[in-house]
Amino acid sequence: YQYLSRYKREEDLDHFLFIPERTEGTEKECLKLLLEYCGRHNPSWAELSNFTHFLNFQLSKCEKSFFCSPAVGEDFQGF
Repeated sequence: YQYLSRYKREEDLDHFLFIPERTEGTEKECLKLLLEYCGRHNPSWAELSNFTHFLNFQLSKCEKSFFCSPAVGEDFQGF
């Protein structure tokens, strides 16, 4: 939710890191955002679960990647 809400507001995600302890938004807002970005019309709970697990996995890998870190500088901005 933290990434998707910032993405929707067109904020810079290059310097954002997910903080599990940070609570943002309501359950209703989270579900609405997941439904919007899931890519399926009227998805099942299983499809939403798969989407969130896949997105979480990819974002976790991205945060740990040297090529996606702010240390790389302007060469890979927005990568």
